[in-house]
This record gives sequence, structure tokens and C-alpha cells, in this order.
Amino acid sequence: MNGKVALYTLGCKLNFSESSTIGNQFLSNGFEIVDFKEKADVYVFNSCAVTENAERECRQLVRRVLRKNPEAFVIVTGCYAQLRPEEIGDINGVDAVLGNNEKFNLFAILDDFKKSKLACIHVGSLNSVTDFGEAHSTDADSRTRAFFKIQDGCDYKCTFCTIPLARGSSRSMNPQYAVDE
Repeated sequence: MNGKVALYTLGCKLNFSESSTIGNQFLSNGFEIVDFKEKADVYVFNSCAVTENAERECRQLVRRVLRKNPEAFVIVTGCYAQLRPEEIGDINGVDAVLGNNEKFNLFAILDDFKKSKLACIHVGSLNSVTDFGEAHSTDADSRTRAFFKIQDGCDYKCTFCTIPLARGSSRSMNPQYAVDE
């Protein structure tokens, strides 16, 4: 399926970098990236879970898109998807929930972009993730500067913080790869 895709990023600079990489996946598969305000065939939300407000904003945006375009295929990924996949999957009209490790394989995971009654949930554990994953997203898009992902996860287990749960243990890009980029 070729069509139009709109991406919406909530949260940190790492999410912006990863959204650009996700956008490049869609471009490589024949999709056109459109502004989020335009009508699209597929909407991708790269979510945040640092605060309850970020989670609520994601739910509100998803519902708003589905009211405007109920036929659209809706994918939610990111930290909120990683931590509370069933909560997102229970939103009527959400088609796919992908964890932080799965977001870069969405074309391998999703056979087609056809609506279904139940959300397809692919969220794996990050406990044993050691690879760095996708990180070649230097496109500035509509931003002044591009974001360049060099590290993901966190080894500190602060009581108040969800990042180690949502992103896994700290892992970094190979320094030579960063220099080559």
C-alpha cells in the first residue's frame, strides 16, 4: 500500500530523532509524509510517558484523529506504548501498538495497513536488549537542527523515573559510526 502518512511526536529529542527514522521507513516503502493537520491514510504517534499529562495528550490526539478520519490506520509507539500497551490498544480505532524495540521494524511486523476491530500489540521486554538499534536519523525535517541519536536507555533506577522501564538499559552507538555519520 502506498499512501500518505502523518507523524506526531510527543516528548524528548530522542523521540524526534526516532520519528525521523520512522518517517524514512515510510518513505522507503513508497509513502508520502504529510503534515499532521492533513488527512492521511496512516497516523503514527511516537509517545511519551514521563508525565501523566504526556499520556493524556497522546490519548486526546489519537481520539481527535479518529474522529476526523475514522478510516485511518493508527499506530502508537514510544514510551507510553512500551509501558501501557493495553491501555492504548483499548482505544477504539487504534490499530497497532509497537514498543520501543519494535518501532523500527514496523513494516516487518505489520503485514498491511488495514483496519481491524482489535489493536495488534507488539511490545517486547527491554530487559535483555543490548543492541543499539536504528540511529541514522539526521534529517532536520521542519526543525532548525537535526537530532542525532547516540545513546538510548538508562542504568539509573530513580524511584520517580520511567525511562529505564520504557527504554531499557543504557546502550550507545559505536563511536566510529558516529564519527562516520
